Amino acid sequence: MVGLVGFRGLIHAASVEVTVSSDVSASPCVAQAAIRTEVLIIGAGPCGLFQVFELGLLGIGAHIVDSLARPGGQCTELYPEKPIYDIPALPVCGAQELVERLLEQIKPFKAQMHLGQEVTAFAAREDGRFDVQTVTGTRFDAGAVVLAAGVGSFQPRRIGLEGAEAFEGSAIHYRVKDSASLHGQQLVVFGGGDSALDWTLELAPKARSLTLVHRRHEFRAAPASVARMRDLVSAGRMRCFEALPESLIVADGELRGVNIKLLDGTSPAVHALEAQKLLVFFGLHPKLGPIAEWGLELERKALKVDTEKFQTSLPGVFAVGDINTYPGKKKLILSGFHEAALAAFAIQHHLYPQKKQFLQYTTTSPIMHQRLGVPD
Repeated sequence: MVGLVGFRGLIHAASVEVTVSSDVSASPCVAQAAIRTEVLIIGAGPCGLFQVFELGLLGIGAHIVDSLARPGGQCTELYPEKPIYDIPALPVCGAQELVERLLEQIKPFKAQMHLGQEVTAFAAREDGRFDVQTVTGTRFDAGAVVLAAGVGSFQPRRIGLEGAEAFEGSAIHYRVKDSASLHGQQLVVFGGGDSALDWTLELAPKARSLTLVHRRHEFRAAPASVARMRDLVSAGRMRCFEALPESLIVADGELRGVNIKLLDGTSPAVHALEAQKLLVFFGLHPKLGPIAEWGLELERKALKVDTEKFQTSLPGVFAVGDINTYPGKKKLILSGFHEAALAAFAIQHHLYPQKKQFLQYTTTSPIMHQRLGVPD
């Protein structure tokens, strides 16, 4: 029996109406009747939401639990306005738009979402089912569990300058929730990955001024993005420095800029940049958390799965999306969708081993049409 342990999922929000249970008034000390479900999905990001859809097509019901208040995972929490270009049949799709489309897609299956609830206990039973409990006391009796919690819990790597905490969320941002609020502003962007470059290219034409600061000459972003950024620098439309943040410039309680320490040998080494907003993209601190104690086989802080079932080393527990690993793994949303589709069939066989499986197509199957609510 796997011991009782804690686990923190991730999420945030979408505007599409869903059935939600937050159970915020429940006391974790008061025993509640367990909710019996065929499948419990931990994580309401894109892969967790699509898992609901794939299970629903097979006539399998699911509940979703996540620690944040709204569904969406990293798409909503980190880059809701970021355009995504590799979703099949959608030439471009905003991250939050993708979440809303997925929520619309799973409406026929009426999956109940238990949001704002951290999973605090998990145990595999002798009969093959699983006992799961959240911090609010919500209990589940699940036939199978799907872990779709992305990289686990995560926090942005902060800028680490004296006095920075007072400006976080107002003048210092670790993610962009409303890009329009940055238009016409003096911006300094820190970082050298895709997020830093993506927002640099997005905001450079719209900002009053924009400066990119990275600690080395090489960037970790897509080469095409780096080339476009350097073209903007050459054209005088933005600046770029090889430097580290040194200290904040504050006057009358307001952020007026940031001092940076140049690393290219320029004298003086410390250079002042005027700025109204700092956008800091130093990456995340991904933490798999207590899930590492569930007795599941790990490889580099990810859950090892097979590529037939996407089952972990514990029968009945599956993992899809960024939380899993296997030979050739690519951390793409579309890869997670593929994993969810195959996992659904494996879950069906796990729950109902005597049931013969048929591959049916949504275009022609009357059963599929009935489950989807397609009119005759």
